[in-house]
Amino acid sequence: MKFSARAQAITPFLAMEFGKRAAELEAAGRSVVRLNIGEPDFGAPPQVLEAAAEAARGTRLTYTAALGLPQLREAIAGFYQRAHGVRVDPARVVVTAGASAALLLVTAALVDPGDEVLVGDPSYPCNRQFLAGFGADVRLVPTDASTRFQLDEQLVRRHWSPRTRGLMIATPSNPTGTSAPPDQLRAMCGFARERDAWRVVDEIYLDLADGDASGRPAPSVLACDDEAVVINSFSKYFGMTGWRLGWCVVPPDMVPVVERLAQNYYICPSTLAQHAALACFTPEAIAVCEQRRAEFAARRRLVLDGLREAGLSVPVEPDGAFYVYIDVGSTGLDSMRFCERALDEAGVALTPGHDFGSCGAGRHVRLSYAASREQLREGLRRLAQFVAGLGVRGSMAA
Repeated sequence: MKFSARAQAITPFLAMEFGKRAAELEAAGRSVVRLNIGEPDFGAPPQVLEAAAEAARGTRLTYTAALGLPQLREAIAGFYQRAHGVRVDPARVVVTAGASAALLLVTAALVDPGDEVLVGDPSYPCNRQFLAGFGADVRLVPTDASTRFQLDEQLVRRHWSPRTRGLMIATPSNPTGTSAPPDQLRAMCGFARERDAWRVVDEIYLDLADGDASGRPAPSVLACDDEAVVINSFSKYFGMTGWRLGWCVVPPDMVPVVERLAQNYYICPSTLAQHAALACFTPEAIAVCEQRRAEFAARRRLVLDGLREAGLSVPVEPDGAFYVYIDVGSTGLDSMRFCERALDEAGVALTPGHDFGSCGAGRHVRLSYAASREQLREGLRRLAQFVAGLGVRGSMAA
């Protein structure tokens, strides 16, 4: 059987590959601390579980509209108003089968073969795979600690070309957990808008980002660019990973386009998940999610302190999500080899930087602190022993 060039061009998702290896070790009786996957250990809030049970008992779980339940679209729009002070017309909200489906719809709607799209390096691999799958020429723009591993206006200007048709930004970012400063986000979007190029902003971790010095929550790009396309998900802040439910906010003229695409690609999102997700926006569920956000901040401090004690460098401290991007160059090991040995010898699953691009990939490793404090302490203890056994001590960056 001959497979498409598209299928053959897709590389393995290393976070999942290391997860498979961890499962094999566990099946053989080994203890493994899994710090490779960005999956909150809390699960969905209790209110969501109760709503799902009630919907399963008393609701006819037929297809919904391709754009999602009207009441859920209204609830999402209301959340933007309450959490971020941004008014969003519910008609612009498209509920999707996970953020991946939102990326699918948006990419299908915006990308023609040969279009150049600027994406930061490092960045979440699936974002660029969607773009490339629809024929985009993905131009990975190298970033480093000086820009908090984020694109900025200077980088966008430098790498822009007459073929550039769009810009994809993730803030906070996976794998680094760092956010684009609001002024830079505004400047990048303004630059692209002036050139009639689209802007897709992945805000999946927005509600797990730190607020500003006055306590105000991290702003949505919609506060500065009402025509940007926003991708979001119920998986991270709301802890609903396996429910496969997300959303996007699109300009008004894009709504009928993505509606047709959704009708043909997957008909509608999960009806049960949509009914359950309505409970996400109750005051009780939001309170649970805010408690968990504070817990993630505490875990971040625990991890950063533990890595420092282990002699592992974190060039830029994260300000959101639940990831730390570690520089392992001082250990003398490439990131892939570091992760292989850390898993096989120490029983700690991590993700090598090769998953996220090519810039600095060989010396960076992603750690997810979505695990419990107990698991994090054990993983850090094992990593410290592993690094000490290599005979090399790193030094934390200032």
